[in-house]
Amino acid sequence: MGSDSDLPVMRQAAEILTEMKIPFELTVISAHRTPNRMFTFAKKAHTRGIKVVIAGAGGAAHLPGMVASITPLPVIGVPVKSSNSIDGWDSILSILQMPNGVPVATVALNAAKNAGILAAQIIGCSDEKIQKRVIEYKKNLEKSVMDKVKKVKKEFG
Repeated sequence: MGSDSDLPVMRQAAEILTEMKIPFELTVISAHRTPNRMFTFAKKAHTRGIKVVIAGAGGAAHLPGMVASITPLPVIGVPVKSSNSIDGWDSILSILQMPNGVPVATVALNAAKNAGILAAQIIGCSDEKIQKRVIEYKKNLEKSVMDKVKKVKKEFG
């Protein structure tokens, strides 16, 4: 994440990765204030066994795109509505509008949970255990909705 102020949002990705039993790193790397740290991280991530990068950033939100420009790994961008943000639109557009050749998968504003799920799905393509956990997670989503259907039907017929 670009700043520790992004932690309340990015924690959601950590929680879903923990639930899926996927090891992860969570750290602060600012594209603007620590560009050398960002460059080193992005250049070497794949050599350390990392499979997917989830990069959350607010404001100008350059972190996801800059990491994607350096790493061979898939990057999922999480636009974060920050204190210096224009209702989050600046972050959304900064992450979403990447030039051809530098893709960043982009989730909704503050949707780090979806970034975690997408990362699990990507990793699950080559890891059967994780894919089974994703399948179970989706079954539980369906069950949750069907329980709500029953509750509404019971109350309103």
